[in-house]
Amino acid sequence: MTATELDNPFWSSLRSRHRALARSHGDAVRYPAEFAPFLGVVSAQADVAEAVASLIDPGESVYMLGVAPTLPNEWRVEAYGPLAQMICTAPIPVIDGPEVIELSEAHRADVLALTALVYPHYFRPRTMELGRYFGIYQGGRLAAIIGERLGMDAYQEISAVCTHPDFNGRGYARRLLALLSNDNLERGRIPFLHVSHQNQRAKLLYEQAGYRLRRDIEFWSLSRT
Repeated sequence: MTATELDNPFWSSLRSRHRALARSHGDAVRYPAEFAPFLGVVSAQADVAEAVASLIDPGESVYMLGVAPTLPNEWRVEAYGPLAQMICTAPIPVIDGPEVIELSEAHRADVLALTALVYPHYFRPRTMELGRYFGIYQGGRLAAIIGERLGMDAYQEISAVCTHPDFNGRGYARRLLALLSNDNLERGRIPFLHVSHQNQRAKLLYEQAGYRLRRDIEFWSLSRT
């Protein structure tokens, strides 16, 4: 496994850790819609027009990261500008805080409510099944979560770092980030994540915790015209 897997992360994850979930056609592959709206292709040069057409339903939009093919005019490819792809290679100091629990099916409704509020675009009803998710409850309410999404043998994406607005400023995200990042490092997996350059608050959190920019990575949506 090499870091070049991170240059085409949707394809890499669906060809390794999440192979059993993948919907594939030729050189294109995607997550089922109830898990994540992500599609990957083997390379930008691949002829995947037929494959993509077989994988995307009419009226559906999906997202591509790092690699996008050339497609006929019936497709609309919209560039969102690059995301910061960041990695962490050393343990993060863990700050004190409330108990962190592993989230399960019993917590799904709370997770979906929180992500609908603060992380609405990419979280789906079965996203939690892509990896482990952890959270902090306060006063019977889900205050913050973190989870694992894309994954390869040597790398683990950290995702859905969310804090309910009523609980901002208490260090919950930093505590969750440190615990899950360190756990993956102990397992021999390098944690990585993606964040918009416009989300300065989140980007600063990751930088202060010890994540560094690996590269800017292009991000697109894809739909039929």
